[in-house]
Amino acid sequence: MTNQTPATQTTPSVLFVCSKNGGKSQLAAGLMKQLAGGDITVYSAGTKPGACLNPQAVESLTELGVDITGEHPKPLTDEVLDAVDVVVVLGTEAKLEAHEGTRFEFWETDEPSERGIEGMERMRLVRDDIKARVQKLHAELARD
Repeated sequence: MTNQTPATQTTPSVLFVCSKNGGKSQLAAGLMKQLAGGDITVYSAGTKPGACLNPQAVESLTELGVDITGEHPKPLTDEVLDAVDVVVVLGTEAKLEAHEGTRFEFWETDEPSERGIEGMERMRLVRDDIKARVQKLHAELARD
C-alpha cells in the first residue's frame, strides 16, 4: 500500500439501522466488520433500541465465526448520521428520513416468519439474506 496523505486517505463508513438494533442491523454490522477487516468503518444503531441483542442473531453469526457478544443496542444519533458515507435501513419497522449528502439504502429483508418459519431456521435465512447484501455493498465500497 502506498503512503497517502491524510487529505487523500479515506476509509468508507457505513451505518446499519433497524428498529431495535438487536437483530438485523447487528447481523449486518458483524458481517461487514468480518468482511472488511478494518477497511470500512462500521456502525449500527436502532431507531427505538431494545434492551439486549437477539440471542438467535448472536448464535447465527457465531456459526459463521463472527462474535458480536460484546455489542449492545445503541440509539441512532445525528453525530453518527453526519459522519457516515452510507446509511442502510434494514427491514420495514425502522422509519428514517434520508439525510442530504449521504447515500441511503433501504433493504426490505426476507421475513421467513411470514411463511411460518420460526426459530433458528428463520434467523439463518434472515442472516443469509443480509450476508448477500452486505457482500454486494462491501464490493462497492471497497472499489470506490
